[in-house]
Amino acid sequence: MNVVVKTDLPLKIFKKGKVRDVYEVDDKLLLVATDRISAFDHVLHEPIPNKGICLTQISRFWFEYFRDIVPNHMISADVSKYPDELQKFGDILNGRSMLVKKADVFPIECIVRGYLSGSGWRSYQKTGEICGIKLPPGLKESQKLDEPLFTPSTKAESGHDVNISFEKMKELIGDEYAERLKELSLKMYNRGTEYACEKGIIIADTKFEFGKIDDEIIVVDELLTPDSSRFWPADLYEPGRSQPSFDKQYVRDYLVSTGWDKNSSPPHLSGDVILETQKKYQEAYERITGEKFMF
Repeated sequence: MNVVVKTDLPLKIFKKGKVRDVYEVDDKLLLVATDRISAFDHVLHEPIPNKGICLTQISRFWFEYFRDIVPNHMISADVSKYPDELQKFGDILNGRSMLVKKADVFPIECIVRGYLSGSGWRSYQKTGEICGIKLPPGLKESQKLDEPLFTPSTKAESGHDVNISFEKMKELIGDEYAERLKELSLKMYNRGTEYACEKGIIIADTKFEFGKIDDEIIVVDELLTPDSSRFWPADLYEPGRSQPSFDKQYVRDYLVSTGWDKNSSPPHLSGDVILETQKKYQEAYERITGEKFMF
């Protein structure tokens, strides 16, 4: 079992997030996906074994899959091709790390929603809208939308991201960049969901992040993973209710069932919840990549 909860590599720290540790390596960044898991803006006490590997390898697959649509920041996810000074950390880095280019990242989460779920469903119930976009009356929870919606938000360093209108996005980054990011987001979502559907997975919604290097737009961060998206098993899909999932919604549902107030220290995860969540991440990895989990 491969479990990495934290890393302390002798490198300059660029950023440590809820799940990933990011280091500077010359003019590049080293992303290390740990097995920490967060929910409701809290990092939980227990890790999910191999989760970081699954996320990294799913992103690696999609970066290669979408190369003809948009460049990405990945240099390599193969430790044997990293600089010499990183080779000795192979036991930590293998499978769960990626060496990437530094980019000037847009301060926008590019969210695409193809189904009515989560915060979108709650907003629709209250107002009949999602992020100011009016929807037809009478839609059910988890219903597929006629067309995917582009609903950007700001990127918050801490706490919750804030939904914004497309007009506000234009004000923040300029009309041309806003239009291009929207176009790329919808194109990638549509193509990605078609592929995933062939593998028995519905990607209900997702978020993309973009940056630029010398004015060229590239996709950065993670890509169509169970942590950045809502993954549902297609064979169990049924509108009118919440859906079973391959993502951490399973953990969220468990936490809600405990009566936790989401402000105090989170409840501990049981062994069964940890094991079931681990299975979900690995199944998502195997279905998307077509590879057997061998790490």
